Amino acid sequence: MASLCGRVAVSSVRKNVLCTSYRFASKVTMGDPIEHATGLEKRELLAKAAGNENPFDLKVIKRGPGTKAQPNEIPSAFDARLVGCVCEEDSTSVNWMWLHKGQARRCECGHWFNLVHKAPV
Repeated sequence: MASLCGRVAVSSVRKNVLCTSYRFASKVTMGDPIEHATGLEKRELLAKAAGNENPFDLKVIKRGPGTKAQPNEIPSAFDARLVGCVCEEDSTSVNWMWLHKGQARRCECGHWFNLVHKAPV
C-alpha cells in the first residue's frame, strides 16, 4: 500500500509542473548594445553612432601623390605607427616600416609618408 501512495504523489506532482520558455520569449527583449557595452567597446559604438565608421583608422588608406613636399599623411594617436605599403597593385607582398612623429619616411617604391597627430577615441 505504501508503494501505491508514492506513485499517486509522484504522478500528481508531474501533472502540475509546466515548463515552457515560449510564454516568456515574446516579453523579454535585449536593450540597446550601447547600454551594455563598457570601456573601449562603448567608445567604438559611440563613435560609430556619431558617424565615424573608422574610429581606430584600421581601414586601408589610398596613397596620394606621396612626394617629399606633399607626403601621404597617416593619422595616429601615438608617437609611432607601423605602416604597410603595397607598392604595386598586383603585388602579393607588403613593405612594412615604422613611422615616427616629425620624421617623413620614404618607402622602397618612392612614396613618402608622414605621421600626423589624431585625437584618440
